[in-house]
Amino acid sequence: MEQNELKNILKQVANGKINIDEAVLKFKNQPFEDLGFAKVDTHRGIRQGVGEVIYGEGKTGEQIAKIAKALADKGQKTILITRLSKEKSDIVKNFIDIQYFETGNIGVEGEIPKADTKGTIVVATGGTSDIPVAEEAALTAEVLGNKVVRLYDVGVAGIHRLFAHSEDIMKAKVIIAVAGMEGALASVIGGMADCPVIAVPTSVGYGASFRGVSALLSMLNSCASGVTVVNIDNGFGAGYTASMINHID
Repeated sequence: MEQNELKNILKQVANGKINIDEAVLKFKNQPFEDLGFAKVDTHRGIRQGVGEVIYGEGKTGEQIAKIAKALADKGQKTILITRLSKEKSDIVKNFIDIQYFETGNIGVEGEIPKADTKGTIVVATGGTSDIPVAEEAALTAEVLGNKVVRLYDVGVAGIHRLFAHSEDIMKAKVIIAVAGMEGALASVIGGMADCPVIAVPTSVGYGASFRGVSALLSMLNSCASGVTVVNIDNGFGAGYTASMINHID
């Protein structure tokens, strides 16, 4: 059950269309469904405004499908599945109908909603190799009802590429800066923008990048104001947080 459905039930009580006992019956479902291998949080949409997201890594395709079906049966209209491999997506499709976005390893059951906020989230990458993490962030934000502008391969090795998109950066409500190597992109964007910048270090880089630790430390030590950092390769966390910021009136 989502917040809009909850509000609708309460309005029906207030208008006398249903009585209190009927409303209680609608709320009486257990706040989670125990599938044995997973306890599905069916009331998360009421608490947080966004339903449960399925993390696909470490789960079988059958488990993912059963969790998604449990959420859908309880009224969740759009279900996001992250870290979903192509192989698992093929298995999931045997049970439920999903859209699969291979670049970001994202699966979506139900329709991706239209943007319900005026603000724009910009997702920028240092290089092409960072795009899979960026797509996880961008698709997450889109599924959560945001307009997303993608600026890919605009890293500091050719900084004129970034400056060519200054207008997009200046107009953004939130910016997600995705970069590996030394992670300098977040600091540069942070020095250009007047909105929050969410930095995502990626595991892209040569040996001394330590699979993203170098970029993580650089971003944590950014001298630009307004830059916050999520974990290495955590595009989902960046997209989710950006959506929360973008939905603040």
